[in-house]
Amino acid sequence: MTRPPYPPVSDTDLAVLQRQLGRPARGVLGIAARCVCGNPTVVATAPRLPDGTPFPTFYYLTHPGATAAMSALEAGQVMPELLAELEADPEGLPAYRRAHEEYLADRAQFGEVAEIAGISAGGMPTRVKCLHALAAHALAAGPGVNPVGDAALARATWSPEVCACPREGSG
Repeated sequence: MTRPPYPPVSDTDLAVLQRQLGRPARGVLGIAARCVCGNPTVVATAPRLPDGTPFPTFYYLTHPGATAAMSALEAGQVMPELLAELEADPEGLPAYRRAHEEYLADRAQFGEVAEIAGISAGGMPTRVKCLHALAAHALAAGPGVNPVGDAALARATWSPEVCACPREGSG
């Protein structure tokens, strides 16, 4: 199931994204998921950046607490464990392939880029490579779409249901 185009990004959103990322956000199409306070958590990014660079990571995790939590999981070498769980579940790999296909369909709404055709993010559909990308997809798509993203969020010290935004950046 593809999601509809996003409403225009506000100047406030762009300012918050710049604080979150420590640089201006590039190729922003919309905010795909928000913190409970309203700040961006996941940005939808154009499949080709303004400078012409192909960019496969359509759903990009921006929230500092979320990115730190995914980095901690990656540092703890959780990826092989999540892949083993995926492979042990008879529905795991087919669900992960569906997540990959949905990711590609979501991005395709904003243009096809030959250099990244068939490439989604996070190692989908056969590997578990980047928990940041997989969690971003899970947050944008909602529970039950990306099994590895859901599992990473369940193990994280950060929760999308509890605001951990810096006070000056909350909105």
